[in-house]
Amino acid sequence: MKFSFKLALGASAILLASTVCRQAAAAPATGWLTWRGPRQNGTSLEKNLPDQIDVKNPVWMADFPGQSTPVIADGKVYVMGYVGQGAELVEGVACFDAETGKKLWDQLYPDFLSDTIYLRYASSSPTIDPETGNVCMQGSQGIFTCSSPDGKKLWERSLMELYGRLTFPNARTAPPAFDDDLVIARGITANWGAQGPGGDRFYAFDKKSGELVWSSSPGAQPKDNSFSHPVFANWKGMRVFYSATGDGSVVCVNARTGDPLWRVPLFKAGINASVLLYNGDTLISIFGTPYEPGKMVAIKIPDAIPNPMSAGPVVVLPETVTLWQNELRTSSSSPILVGDKVYLVNETGDLVSVDAKTGKKDWRIKLGIEQRNACPIFADGRLYVPLLNEPGMKSDSADEAAGGKGAFYIITPGETNATIISHAVLDGRCLSTPTAWNGKIYVQTSRHLYCFGRKGGKYVSPEGPEPARLTAGKPGQLQIIPSEVLMHPGQKVVFRVRVLDANGLTVRDLDPKGMQQVKWSHYIPPTAKVRSSMKAEFNSKGELVASDEVAASAGAFQASFDGLTGTFRGRVLPGLPIKQDFESFALTETNAADGSMFAYPPLPWIGARFKFEIHDKDGNKALTKAVDNPFFRRATVFMGEPHLKNYTIEADVMSDGNLRRHKMSEVGLINQRYRIVLKGNDQKLEVTSNEELFHVDVPFAWTPSVWYHLKSRVDADKTGSCVVRGKAWKKGEPEPDAWTIEVPVKIANPEGCPGLFSFSPQDMRTYLDNIQVTPN
Repeated sequence: MKFSFKLALGASAILLASTVCRQAAAAPATGWLTWRGPRQNGTSLEKNLPDQIDVKNPVWMADFPGQSTPVIADGKVYVMGYVGQGAELVEGVACFDAETGKKLWDQLYPDFLSDTIYLRYASSSPTIDPETGNVCMQGSQGIFTCSSPDGKKLWERSLMELYGRLTFPNARTAPPAFDDDLVIARGITANWGAQGPGGDRFYAFDKKSGELVWSSSPGAQPKDNSFSHPVFANWKGMRVFYSATGDGSVVCVNARTGDPLWRVPLFKAGINASVLLYNGDTLISIFGTPYEPGKMVAIKIPDAIPNPMSAGPVVVLPETVTLWQNELRTSSSSPILVGDKVYLVNETGDLVSVDAKTGKKDWRIKLGIEQRNACPIFADGRLYVPLLNEPGMKSDSADEAAGGKGAFYIITPGETNATIISHAVLDGRCLSTPTAWNGKIYVQTSRHLYCFGRKGGKYVSPEGPEPARLTAGKPGQLQIIPSEVLMHPGQKVVFRVRVLDANGLTVRDLDPKGMQQVKWSHYIPPTAKVRSSMKAEFNSKGELVASDEVAASAGAFQASFDGLTGTFRGRVLPGLPIKQDFESFALTETNAADGSMFAYPPLPWIGARFKFEIHDKDGNKALTKAVDNPFFRRATVFMGEPHLKNYTIEADVMSDGNLRRHKMSEVGLINQRYRIVLKGNDQKLEVTSNEELFHVDVPFAWTPSVWYHLKSRVDADKTGSCVVRGKAWKKGEPEPDAWTIEVPVKIANPEGCPGLFSFSPQDMRTYLDNIQVTPN
């Protein structure tokens, strides 16, 4: 089934599909459903697991490399991985028969517009919904999908193009997390409006329809991306989750509304390891980097709830809640909790046992020289411990790309020591956490997916009951679903309105009669930098109808019902053609750095704020790259919708600089998930998507402080291939007949949002003007 983004963003047709889906009953899924296991702490009650690993005689092995933890339900294994090389590399989720290893289906996507290096793909893991058995995954490039157990795609979101998700060379990608009717994704995003600043954010979607229910920004400015997994719990009558974040904090968020409740800043870099919830009132976190010393710390869960009038969470000083700490650290491997014991493999390859009550180390044994990403699991009285490299093997980037050799240990822990009962050398580096299921251990390396243990067997779930359900109180607020929409001129959207209590628990969903009593009005948040409204109105049927005017707009609405209120926000984008020359923008803002006057970029554009400003340049207004924030030296902006394809994009472009001193920036266009870039210091015109896997360039001499015209066209065919074309010439001169560069692509991106790109490593400003996007 080909998914349409036109339906994905709030149209009434998808609500009908959601209703049909909700009526279909499904047996609960049991097994190892998420990478942290059924108990959220890396442990399982599984029995009859292997005590030896025979690499030469696995139950089965599949050639599907990655760094993903396999998840399992109803006899099926789901795991992230990648196949192919260079421009033909594709990444995604595959499903295997858990007993035989037969591949049942896969969904694979090209990488695009990412910074991923050294084949660091498939660092995320799929997650299985315990109610329906559906499986969600997030790719390195931000493709977020939900599929049925038999591989039918139910919905898809491009988090990069819709919400401004950023990528990083380490490619750390967080697994989805299910809780009740929601599935939660996370990543660092630079979106639009209030979410324009870069932030480590959580996005909760209705797990069946894919509609956005809430988004949350619980931390401060991030230092790195984080794949720390949320830990769900009941707290003070609320359903919450605890997580580490990219700003170096541990946070608590209301899982039903996304409201940040509190955060404890612990570290000056991002924290990747997942936290442990101990005894219901203590969180254990561990952090560090190869270059920054860290520690392990236990904090008492703060007794802190934000004031309803506050704009964010309560910030709790760590010294007020710290129970104990020690010098252990990891950069990305998570600890596990077994009763009163914490087990972890630290940064330097030591397996350590720690008393969860006191933080005192019980014992330590040396396994290797380093550890990254992977963490142990505990089941059947034993620890199953993957290690990045087999001891004695040197770790470097070349070995990482080639595959290397990983170690795998089975260890029996004791009170004062531990016994290694099995040590195996696996083909490929171990960056993933193993999985225990039905007498078997599953583990993925940078070359293969392995299954070890006993053949056959009938699985019976040994896990305990779910936590107690909370009871909703009196009505206290409204929740509008979807909480954000993207519309076309003339399009209609139908909303659901949910009545919540003060803790965010659902009291009821309004029926059709209740929906007729809802009052809708335009809403401008008091903190808005740009006071703007959507060009849309509600009709008598309660449908939001976008204006027929062919113009982009963005804003928010407020719903009122029975004294309660709730808001949603949205954008109206006219589709193709897109034209923007910036002359209508009033330069009313003052730049604090140099006193120049500027205007904010178009509000509906994704990722533009703080990266670009509109300035006067050579008598015209032009989009100007900001250079005051090193976090945004590399800037990507999206102007349309992810489903667009077969179009031409062009603009006038220029870079400041001094060519003799090799001080120029890069400026370019994005066409169907390909960048077409004028590179200043290299004096080239380049077509790329991921620069390590796919980039083709030709010489092109261009001069700083001179306007050029840059043009690109992508033509796709029915075979799944495309040709990316680009040309550039000095503004005012005749357009060349021939394309400057033409690049055939065998496995093409089938669609993609038009956008803009700039990279200013030496703080040389770039400029774009007279932007046009037209259908081929």
